[in-house]
Amino acid sequence: MLSGRRTWSWLRVLIQHLPPESNTMTALRNALTAEELAEQANRGEPERGRWSQSEQLIALLADRLGALHHAYVSTHSQRKQKAPEPIRRPGAKTARSKQAPTQEQNETLFRLINGGAV
Repeated sequence: MLSGRRTWSWLRVLIQHLPPESNTMTALRNALTAEELAEQANRGEPERGRWSQSEQLIALLADRLGALHHAYVSTHSQRKQKAPEPIRRPGAKTARSKQAPTQEQNETLFRLINGGAV
């Protein structure tokens, strides 16, 4: 047990909130096996991580560069090109694709609009 008012849970929280580029976090990453690294890469959720201001700015620049490239290619080409997806950021939810309503949902909506009960 740590002496004083500090507890092991306090130390764990302190380590968990270190910046990703800190020496401690780098040492923890370097200690992972290849299998553990692959598992973390597959489970990666950047929107749940912590980014420094520099990382946020780099992501913004990458998004803007992608938008400029898309505009240039769209202007100088006959083919249609899908706009690039922005880089996922911490705290941002992933974009969900909109699904077309089912026939049952359409009928329910039609009844509601026309004053019918569900």
